[in-house]
Amino acid sequence: MQLGFVSAILPELTLEKLLSFAAAEGFPCIEIMCWPVGRAERKYAGVTHIDVTTLTRSQADEINSRCASVHVTLSALGYYPNLLDPDPRVAQSTREHLKKVIRAAQLLGLKNVNTFVGRDWTKSVDDNWPRFLKTWRPLIALAEDHGVKIGIENCPMLFTRDEWPGGKNLATTPAIWRRMFSDIPSKHFGLNYDPSHLVLQQMDPIGPLREFQAKLFHVHAKDVQILGSRLDEVGIFAHPLEWHRPRIPGYGEIHWDRFMGTLVETGYRGPVCIEVEDGTFGKSLEGRKAALTVARNVLEPFFP
Repeated sequence: MQLGFVSAILPELTLEKLLSFAAAEGFPCIEIMCWPVGRAERKYAGVTHIDVTTLTRSQADEINSRCASVHVTLSALGYYPNLLDPDPRVAQSTREHLKKVIRAAQLLGLKNVNTFVGRDWTKSVDDNWPRFLKTWRPLIALAEDHGVKIGIENCPMLFTRDEWPGGKNLATTPAIWRRMFSDIPSKHFGLNYDPSHLVLQQMDPIGPLREFQAKLFHVHAKDVQILGSRLDEVGIFAHPLEWHRPRIPGYGEIHWDRFMGTLVETGYRGPVCIEVEDGTFGKSLEGRKAALTVARNVLEPFFP
């Protein structure tokens, strides 16, 4: 396995400086954000460390050369919009950009692209399903044609008022994953597994690893803290940001020794990338870098 981080937390760094930081801190890989330039739908979105809309073969070769020179690899290209947005213009735009990300991954010689399935948050899972299939069957076919695996992160995207009541990502539970992979049975369609999102839903974050081991394409390392006293006041039907907060690994509810032990047992040997959304380290660049360093120190003993 390779311990890395998600580049979204360091948006002000150029790709070259990002690679230098990773090398200096002993991270062998990075998941690189590839949003359209200048667009930020929400916090941690809109980060562009590789502009896939203009990427050429020579630019891809130059990026790979830079990575090789500092011994840091790219674990995946990341782009996390709502591909099933109820506004058809928004949905079409995100689909077209994801296609560019898939093509860029092939150009860079990468196997992984990470994203969300998306969801019309005003509708049920069943009511979203026909549109999910219509959208995702051709996208997975495109990924197959380019030798790229699509890892769907299991984040509910249901934290604030504008995402209420259903959230903006369908792929949140094992029951839904089974249905997804049954209806689109492709070896190129799997998970970018983040255990913190299961804890948020009061679910076991470790148990699904064995059942879905063949679908683990990429893993995010993020923790979560449940604020019990606040939950007692507002209940689980309040907006989740009222009763939880994202934390770095080791500072929340997850037993990382058990999680990593089970992950190794499944035979997974891919990237595990730290995702920082933990505001307790401050908003400065140095504070966010420190969060990555502390999280690395927590997880590093689990990597040979």
